[in-house]
Amino acid sequence: MATKQQTLTAAIKEDHEEMYEYYDNYVKANGNPDEMGRWARQLTWEIARHAVGEEIVVYPLMEKYMGDQGVKLTDGDRAEHQQVKVMLNELESIQPGSPDHQEKLKKVMEHLRKHNDSEEQNDLPALEPLLGREDSITAASSFTRTKKFVPTRAHPSAPNKPPYETLVGFMTMPIDKLKDMFSAFPTEEMKENAK
Repeated sequence: MATKQQTLTAAIKEDHEEMYEYYDNYVKANGNPDEMGRWARQLTWEIARHAVGEEIVVYPLMEKYMGDQGVKLTDGDRAEHQQVKVMLNELESIQPGSPDHQEKLKKVMEHLRKHNDSEEQNDLPALEPLLGREDSITAASSFTRTKKFVPTRAHPSAPNKPPYETLVGFMTMPIDKLKDMFSAFPTEEMKENAK
């Protein structure tokens, strides 16, 4: 089985594009609360996994290779992630399809677009040359693998730096996975129709 050989930047950008796609599908489902709720769950699932993956894999690399500049950037990135986690946590208690739900998710995405653009335009271009291609590919693989073992919901009160984030993530992930089993995600038909 061949593995996908992509750089860290490519892996991060791919996740960002998936977030935008899920949000677009949420917006297109306007008027259908069930479908909107499914796309919102898919989007939240992706954002939560992506954020923790960055905090565990990418941000420590930035701090290691970029020194004080990396620490400054990751402190800002973690603060931005925290704001998103708080909003996503609040979103859990709002009825999908309602005006409040739509407005809250719109705010999440506005915040995320700015954050994602900053990562793609500032953080990653500064980090990639310091990593080199092989280490970037290794980091991308680690990022992708890490996302399989982290929480799938926002936990704003959890630590956002390793090693405590890793530990809490491993403890929280099974509970999130259990909740996911009883949550509605987009059906295969919905995914096919969205293409």
